[in-house]
Amino acid sequence: MPALQPALQISRARLPATTEISIVDEYGDARQQAIAAERALTVYLNKREIVTLMTLGDDPEALVVGYLRNQGLLRAAADLAAVQVDWEVEAAVVITRHLPEDLEARLSTRTVTTGCGQGTVFGKLLDQTALTALPDTQLAQSTLYQLLQNLNAYNETYRSAGAVHGCALCRQTEVLDFVEDVGRHNAVDTLAGRQWLQQADSADADIFYTTGRLTSEMVLKVAQMGISVLVSRSGVTQKGVELAERFGVLLIARAKGRHFQAINTQNRLALDAIPSRPSQSRSSKEASS
Repeated sequence: MPALQPALQISRARLPATTEISIVDEYGDARQQAIAAERALTVYLNKREIVTLMTLGDDPEALVVGYLRNQGLLRAAADLAAVQVDWEVEAAVVITRHLPEDLEARLSTRTVTTGCGQGTVFGKLLDQTALTALPDTQLAQSTLYQLLQNLNAYNETYRSAGAVHGCALCRQTEVLDFVEDVGRHNAVDTLAGRQWLQQADSADADIFYTTGRLTSEMVLKVAQMGISVLVSRSGVTQKGVELAERFGVLLIARAKGRHFQAINTQNRLALDAIPSRPSQSRSSKEASS
C-alpha cells in the first residue's frame, strides 16, 4: 500500500483589498477616499527567488501558486508541499516535491509582457504548442448578454476604489469565481491557483472574463487552464489573435452592453439575439444620397 502524501501546509494571509486616505475634492472639501491597496510580494520557489509581484494581497497563496503554474514552473498540484506568506517580510515561500528538469533554462529566458504592472513570461511559453486540446465550447449571443449583466454585481473593489482589473471563471451565464487585483495577470493567476487549491467550484468553467486587454499572455494563460472562450470589455492585440487561432480560443472583445467583437468564431457563436440597428439621422441619409 503506497504511503499517504502529507497534507499541503498553507497560510491564510489575506489582507484588505482597499485602504483609505485623506483627499481634498474639487469643492475644497476634505474627506476619506478608498483606494486600491498595492503590496510587494517576493516569491521564493524551493529557496530560489523567482519574482516580486505587486498585488492587492486579497488571496496571496492562490496568486503565487497560479503564477508558478501559469509560468510552467509547477507541473501538478500534487507537487505542492507548502505555501507560506509572511507580510512582515513581504515574502511567499513555495516548497515543492518536484521541479521541472529544465528549471534553470526556463528562468534564464524572460519576456516582459504588456500586462498591467509589468507581467512576465518565463521559458519561451509564448512559443509552446504542446497544450491539451481545448473543448469546443459553444456560445450563444443571448448567453453572452446575460453573463455580462450578471458580472455587473462583482467588481466591488473597482466600484469603491478603482485602479484594479477583474477576472472571472464562468459556466455559461453563471459566475463561478471572481478576483480583482492591480494587474489582470495577477487576477488570472489567482484564479488558476484557486483551481489547484480547490478554493472554488471552478473546475468546469467554460468561459473566462477579464476587464483587461486580450493579449498573448491572457490567451496563453486561459488556454493553459483548459478554457476556450475568452471575453473582455477591452480590445485585443495582434499576438493575442495569433495565439487564439493557434490554440482554438474564441475571443469576444469590447463586450459591453449589446456591443462586442467576435474573433476566431469557428462556427461556435450562435447569433440568437441580434439587436436592432440604430436608425440613421436625416443628415446622414442626405449625406449618403
